[in-house]
Amino acid sequence: MTSHDRAHLLSIGEFSRMTFLSVKTLRHYHETGLLEPVRIDPSSGYRFYDVSQVATAQVIRRFRDLDLPIERLRAFLDAPDEGARNAVIVDHLDKMSGQLRETQATVDSLRQMLAEDGKAFPVSYRDEPALTTLAITDEVAAADVVGWWMDAFRDLHRAVRVSGATRVGPDGALFPTEFFTDEVGRLVAFVPVGAVPARLPARVTAYDVPASRLALTTFDGPPLDLDRAYGALGRWVVEQASASEGPVRERYLPTGDEDDLLAHTTEVCWPVTG
Repeated sequence: MTSHDRAHLLSIGEFSRMTFLSVKTLRHYHETGLLEPVRIDPSSGYRFYDVSQVATAQVIRRFRDLDLPIERLRAFLDAPDEGARNAVIVDHLDKMSGQLRETQATVDSLRQMLAEDGKAFPVSYRDEPALTTLAITDEVAAADVVGWWMDAFRDLHRAVRVSGATRVGPDGALFPTEFFTDEVGRLVAFVPVGAVPARLPARVTAYDVPASRLALTTFDGPPLDLDRAYGALGRWVVEQASASEGPVRERYLPTGDEDDLLAHTTEVCWPVTG
């Protein structure tokens, strides 16, 4: 290395001052291969950077401020052309937009909870008869429940159409206690029918939902707030009735086309005795 080359090298302290990246951060980026010094002194171990790396370091800092993961940032830096680099950033910006929407929904939910007067979820009783249903039953993790729910009811609605079964009530689902306590449980999605057809598509089975006395409330809002209905109903059952063994039921009352799975009001039904 010539004296001219060395004149363009920066100590890690100088490089830190120019880029607003701490020495600790620069060492981490070196260890992960994200931003490597151009020279390491073999005797002292000191790291040296080239002035041409300042712009790269500043880009890295800005993207890390946007929480771009290191692996995605490396993909950006290694991208072969501008189109590929832009694709990495657009993908991350889309994820950030989704996170902002989720944050706003959580804020709105918290404001609603703080203003709640305790009357948002009136409770009533219903004696529900046994139901003959077409059902899909699976072991489902809580993290996967939304996708499973959508797929199950798409398949069940299709099964009703192709089998010629007659629907006699709204969609429903059964959630056992272990689904909440262990974050995994055997869930049942069902459609009540007049009679079970002779032939059913794969995955769909006949299922008898037992008769039960239920305390119920109605929920019409974003899925994020469904726990509010559960909490209000559970408190009412503890104060006014005796809870019964058995899964909590949800029934989905359509507010539009039955095949529009999102167009519904949810009844949350808690089994009780007496």
